[in-house]
Order: sequence, then structure tokens, then C-alpha cells
Amino acid sequence: MGSDNLALVVGAYNDANAAQDDYDALKAGQEQGEYEIVGAVVLERDAKGKVTVKEHKDGTVGRGAAWGAGAGVVVGLFAPPLLAATAIGAGIGAILGKIKKGHEEKELGVDVDEYLPPGSSAVVAIVDDKWADKVEAALTRSEKRISKAVDKDDYEKLQEAIEKSANDVSGALDS
Repeated sequence: MGSDNLALVVGAYNDANAAQDDYDALKAGQEQGEYEIVGAVVLERDAKGKVTVKEHKDGTVGRGAAWGAGAGVVVGLFAPPLLAATAIGAGIGAILGKIKKGHEEKELGVDVDEYLPPGSSAVVAIVDDKWADKVEAALTRSEKRISKAVDKDDYEKLQEAIEKSANDVSGALDS
């Protein structure tokens, strides 16, 4: 990973096409060397509250890791309850529990109802904090944005737990 300082960057959208456009812009910016992204996904939440992970198999923004692990870490750091609700397995629940012991839920993640209410989309990215402002600025079509520090130790623990069960996470997030 190479950085001790990570940031979670989130853009919220009422229009799924706008989220997709900004995600594509993130890919282009990374390919042009403007910044480096550890991992990014597009999340969609339907009117009933079901969350779906989009844009993760073909040229996912970010580097390294199986998609299941990479997307799972991004989703888990965005909103731990989303990961816990869809993919408890191989120690993920235990890791989320340990992480949450040291943090209040809103300190660890981002309020899902504010940044991903029913009927909306979000672009969620994990970046080295030196790129956070550029990545946040690249989300030009979002209605609101947030950037917040991510504890590297929490990131690594969650990544390790998810990598151990990447197939379970991938299947749960894919469904």
C-alpha cells in the first residue's frame, strides 16, 4: 500500500448515471497519473434499501487485491454495517467488532442514510491522504462529498479478514 495516511472519499448522487460518469472520470485520472487510488466502487441503494456494488470487475479503480477483498474493504470502511449485513464470514464479523470497540460507528464509517439514502448512488474511494483533495474534487457531479481519515491499522485488519474469505465477500456483494 505504501502509505501510513489513508482517506475515505465519498460522493453522493441522486442520479446513478452521474455516479458512473464520476467513477469513469476517476479511472481516467488515475490512468493519466493525476493521483493513485487504493480502491473504489460505485454503490447503488434501491428504494427498498438494498445496496448493490457496481463497477468492480472490469478495470476496477485501484491497485492490487482480488476484487472481492478490495471492494469489501472499501464497503467496510464506508459503512461497516453494510459489510457485516452482507458478508459475515472467516473472521470479518470479529474484526468489525474489534474495530468498532475502539471507535463509534460514525467515526469508523460514513452515515449510510446521509450519503447513500434509498434510491441513490455513491462513489466510494480509499486513497493516500495526499490525493484526497484531488479525488474529492474529481467527483464533480456529486450532490455532496466527504473526505475523512482512515486508520491504517483498521484498514489492514479488515483487508486481511476479507482476503481470507474473498469468495464469500465477492458472492455476497455481487448478489
